[in-house]
Amino acid sequence: MKRTLLDIVQEILSDMDSDEVDSIEDTVESEQVASIVKATYYSMMSNRPWPHLRRTIQVNASGDVTKPTHMSIQDEIKELCFFNYNKAKASDVDKKYSPLKYLSPDEFIHKTNQEKSSNVNVLTVTDTGGIDILVRTDKSPTYYTSFDDKTLVMDSHDSSVDTTLQESKVQAQAYVSPSWSHDDTFIPDLPDDAFTALVEEAKSRAMFRLKQVVDQKAEQDSAKQNKWLARKSRRVAGGINYPNYGRKR
Repeated sequence: MKRTLLDIVQEILSDMDSDEVDSIEDTVESEQVASIVKATYYSMMSNRPWPHLRRTIQVNASGDVTKPTHMSIQDEIKELCFFNYNKAKASDVDKKYSPLKYLSPDEFIHKTNQEKSSNVNVLTVTDTGGIDILVRTDKSPTYYTSFDDKTLVMDSHDSSVDTTLQESKVQAQAYVSPSWSHDDTFIPDLPDDAFTALVEEAKSRAMFRLKQVVDQKAEQDSAKQNKWLARKSRRVAGGINYPNYGRKR
């Protein structure tokens, strides 16, 4: 069952034998507990790839003819899961989406350095970091990398179709970082069955940090809930096979 931040804070304060509050801003202690809930939430979000945070995303084209194979992703993207590009020619009736393969920066540079800069179908692109990259201009992209974890650089583009790579031709999914709003009615972005784990873990942390005592029951419940969520996550991942076109793990 989903719960608001105020609901969670009130339960934790009650178990700590603290003053009752009508808002997370009522007392210093309620504010501290709310901050502990936030820290606990982000800790939970970082310890596994939560399926509900995997979403379709937009990849932005550079629109710059001097960097035709550059695209970028938003700051909230945690991990790119797959990246497809429509490689249809101008004469094709149907769209032809194909996956692009991720290469590490050194692999990518080694690959593109095989091109000859004097060839008419090779363009020398100066990356935002200052290095030159040799990209083909007569075929759709096959590989991509990132030097700054935000800008995507592809190995080629078909200049007979577009002057630069186009965001409208991208299919992509990624794990997205959740947002947080520090107010009473905010509901953490979690599956219903994960709220118990959030409450118990936050309760355990709050008891230790604010009361300097260890709540054995909360510790046990927190460990139990996290083990259960981990097992459930593995079962779901085993039942649904997503192709991995993103970064190497």
